[in-house]
Amino acid sequence: MNLRWVLLRGLSSGARFHGRCTQRSFTTACCGSLLGGNPSVIRSKVLGSRETYLWGSHGLHDIRYQISTERSPTTEEPVDPFSLVADELSLIANKLRSMVVAEVPKLASAAEYFFKMGVEGKRFRPTVLLLMASALNMAIPEATANAVFSGFSKELRERQQCIAEITEMIHVASLLHDDVLDDADTRRGIGSLNFVMGNKLAVLAGDFLLSRACVALASLKNTEVVSLLATVVEHLVTGETMQMSTTSEQRQSMEYYLEKTYYKTASLISNSCKAIALLAGQTAEVSMLAYDYGRNLGLAYQLIDDVLDFTGTSASLGKGSLSDIQHGIITAPILFAMEEYPQLCEIVDRGFDNPENIAAALDYLEKSRGIERTRELATEHANRAIEAIEALPESDDEDVLISRRALVDLTHRVLTRTK
Repeated sequence: MNLRWVLLRGLSSGARFHGRCTQRSFTTACCGSLLGGNPSVIRSKVLGSRETYLWGSHGLHDIRYQISTERSPTTEEPVDPFSLVADELSLIANKLRSMVVAEVPKLASAAEYFFKMGVEGKRFRPTVLLLMASALNMAIPEATANAVFSGFSKELRERQQCIAEITEMIHVASLLHDDVLDDADTRRGIGSLNFVMGNKLAVLAGDFLLSRACVALASLKNTEVVSLLATVVEHLVTGETMQMSTTSEQRQSMEYYLEKTYYKTASLISNSCKAIALLAGQTAEVSMLAYDYGRNLGLAYQLIDDVLDFTGTSASLGKGSLSDIQHGIITAPILFAMEEYPQLCEIVDRGFDNPENIAAALDYLEKSRGIERTRELATEHANRAIEAIEALPESDDEDVLISRRALVDLTHRVLTRTK
């Protein structure tokens, strides 16, 4: 199956996906309280109050996403990645709620805070992992096959579901700890746990989730997978420490930023994808393709997250907009703006405790191609993720092909998301 990502230049804001046209526009809106002034004045600091963003190597381009196969027309139908695994996602959600039950009521209430119905989040990572499991449901070469992996058994699927559960627990634990470090007061559209129950309980709840993840991980009895996901936890700590302890030179380095972003965001999904492949008994080459997909998808996801921090609203994001720059965190849009306007480096060095420095930085961002170039970089990583799926061994299995198309679809959704 040949999957192609074609960026066609155009002048409209339409994004064509499998024959459907959807208008994508992003309203820039920032916190009105930032400078204590009119919200409309603040919005104008980032590319005007309303701007349509498109992707491509030169800016105003139309994305046309095409999938071509030599199979029957049924494979050309649009796929909804989340619908494909909806039943399993419900099972995993119920399992997670049962896994975070604690003997101490207050700890139980804190641990289940973001697993309750309605606040589970997008369940993006479990969806990726379940689709990856299906995408790799193919014959194992004789050299690596054994009785354990002789078929796509129910037991194997349950073990792969366990990876999705572990990944989600690690992810939520990292959110709880991040919110404490960032002194955040909202998350997923509700009060953050540290805001509602205090920092101490939020930290303990995160620790509790990590301990439950470790127990589930040990039950898999696969030392390579255990090592992979243990490394992920190390990476999360490393990335957060890198963010907290940057020098002036590091704060202005795109290389440093991308390394930190891998540790904080992409390591979890990339190594979890690799774990899915390893449990299925896939070759080292196929396992690395799964890893490459997750790595590039994760980087693209964070790059768009960085854009939305400037262009999204607090309501759409479920947390405060402009939160990064207000916490002195320099992300890709500002880094690209600094390349065009070196004088912005002086403002960055002064820090953003003074609202006037934030306003000045937003002025430079507005004049620059920082937002546009960040989207272009996200598109590059999305393309690399697609290339990894294209490079997987060929298969004639309909479910495998649909799952691979869904994984490609997710790269498009990452690029076009507004929250």
